[in-house]
Amino acid sequence: MQWLRSLVFIIQMYLMMALMAVFFTPWALVDRRGAFAAVHTYCRWVRWTASWMVGLRSEIRGEVPTGEVLIAAKHQSFFDIIMIVSVVPRPRFIMKASLKWAPILGWYATRIGCVPVDRGKRAKAITQMVEGVNNSAHGGGQLIIYPQGTRVAPGVRTAYKIGTGILYEKTGQACVPAATNVGVFWPRHGILRKPGLAVVEFLPVIEPGRRTAQFMIDLEEMVETASNRLMAEAGFEGEE
Repeated sequence: MQWLRSLVFIIQMYLMMALMAVFFTPWALVDRRGAFAAVHTYCRWVRWTASWMVGLRSEIRGEVPTGEVLIAAKHQSFFDIIMIVSVVPRPRFIMKASLKWAPILGWYATRIGCVPVDRGKRAKAITQMVEGVNNSAHGGGQLIIYPQGTRVAPGVRTAYKIGTGILYEKTGQACVPAATNVGVFWPRHGILRKPGLAVVEFLPVIEPGRRTAQFMIDLEEMVETASNRLMAEAGFEGEE
């Protein structure tokens, strides 16, 4: 029964994505505020429908960043993206370049100022990322990056990539780490969505000025420790 509820939830989630995209496009074409209104409305819709359709409640903890900051977030599934975008006022992501061509998502991502980066050689990708941030016509807001570069299942250790540290150094912005446990309930792949309380927690700010190497050590320690705590709170006991 939970699997069927999950299937219905996913179907309506993508159907609503298409409907909202059409509805907001005229406004978004002439004013970026329309694009932000679209992504905020959609993400809040997904959180609300998840709570009563599959029993997956969601909660934001910590102080929500509202200024020009770098958010370095743990990434476990699509739902942590949904949760962050639902609350920060001007979200934009470092995203893989192929997403530019994704229906609906690609155009709206470009409209809100996301920075596409080709995956490949590390040096080239880092250069492209820094240039994309510096040259973006839609700067400002909350720049969101996933330090591990991909979705990581609960209990799995994946290295933090130096690109986050370089971006922290080059932008001179404060960094807000973000932890989560959403992968316990919403996996990277598959249909089943489990009931429970999904949490994204914004952690204390890392101010500008730290050496890149020390920043990376501090960031990983903060995010992994907090994420492990949240996953244990959700009943996660080991690798899935």
